[in-house]
Amino acid sequence: MVRPSRSTEARPARALTIAREEFARRRRQLMKSMGRDAIAIVPSAPVHLRNNDVEHAYRQDSNFHYLTGFREPESVAVLVPGRPQGEFLMFVRDRDPARETWDGRRAGPAGACRDFGADDAFPIGDIDEILPGLLENRAKVFYTVGVHREFDQRVVGWVNGLRALAKHGRHAPYEMVALEHVLHEMRLFKSRGEIELMREAARIAARAHVRAMRRCRPGMHEYEIQAEIEYEFRRARAEPSYLPIVGGGANGCILHYRENESVLRSGELLLIDAGCEYECYASDITRTFPINGKFSKPQRALYELVVAANLAAIAAVKPGNHWNAPHEVAVQVLTAGLVELGLLKGKVPALIKSQAYRRFYMHKTGHWLGMDVHDVGDYKIGATWRALEPGMVLTIEPGLYIPPGTRGVPPQFRNIGIRVEDDVLVTRDGHEVLTDGVPKDAAEIEALMAAA
Repeated sequence: MVRPSRSTEARPARALTIAREEFARRRRQLMKSMGRDAIAIVPSAPVHLRNNDVEHAYRQDSNFHYLTGFREPESVAVLVPGRPQGEFLMFVRDRDPARETWDGRRAGPAGACRDFGADDAFPIGDIDEILPGLLENRAKVFYTVGVHREFDQRVVGWVNGLRALAKHGRHAPYEMVALEHVLHEMRLFKSRGEIELMREAARIAARAHVRAMRRCRPGMHEYEIQAEIEYEFRRARAEPSYLPIVGGGANGCILHYRENESVLRSGELLLIDAGCEYECYASDITRTFPINGKFSKPQRALYELVVAANLAAIAAVKPGNHWNAPHEVAVQVLTAGLVELGLLKGKVPALIKSQAYRRFYMHKTGHWLGMDVHDVGDYKIGATWRALEPGMVLTIEPGLYIPPGTRGVPPQFRNIGIRVEDDVLVTRDGHEVLTDGVPKDAAEIEALMAAA
């Protein structure tokens, strides 16, 4: 059996994490952008029930985590620039030995100050008494409306309560500003610490895809391969960053396939779109390979066309190129290749202009990646695609999809869904492919599967 290379098998010597000072630096940067007459209110994610009294696994709100590193629910972070007693306040669950016996340890207000850098911290039950006073005499409230709707009503209630007291000399904020307008631009540019976490998420996901290639056999079910992938995630202290897509044959032509329950058949391809989240930072990888370990000639022709588009698009990731440049390159390569294979007829420029390729390739070539799989950040500045800059991370994921029954296509090309996706960091002089730990060359894949 061929063993993983050291670079693929390596584990971090210690658990990677964001330094406490980096969270403080983020808060300072945000407050500088807000101005001294403003206040920011950032709630934690609510707990969601799965069924009856069983909860879904808790995942902290990305904005809240980005500013605090605090993982508990029922918490609120407040930033008050220029407040003499301290600018960073937190409202958290109080210590409760009885509840902690059932639900786990809590930091409490003392822990929020000691371990997470809060200048002041209070029990969450006191927020209705304390927060209106913090809002008073502030001109602007930076807050994200529409994400946590129940909390929206509380914020509106605090502001309106102050307005009702205007005749008593209480001054309420007069402007609500979208927090995401400032914060999401900050999150778009990854720090060294964030990049290290994303490298680790990519390494873990790469090992999972390699494991899937080695373990795959005709007759297995898609969910068995999903189990192999998630095993690799969990053993590295990571978890899926989204529900893995494990689609054999025609299922690979369904972009957001979720069932993962069909039998894997010899002679068909298996498309796996699976990434993991490590310390709240995501990876996102797609690979497609033959279930029996050997590409047929038509499968290989389409597969190598998608890989060529993937490589060309990655080459277009560099500072100064605009966001849509990789997509334009991928479309050019795919359209020319489809003409060469006889699946499209006509002149390449005309086919691109008419979007004839969308019959087989109907999605964009990538998206921002970070704390969220489809991460925050504008793709355009006004009406213009934004330029790529160092510190941005994006996916590159061209594909071709030809389900059974597609008319006007030779039978040998039907029942084939292919996508090849990598995570790419924009660097000062070009790019770094974070997900190069899993092969995509057809011959390498066949050799890996043959040696398993």
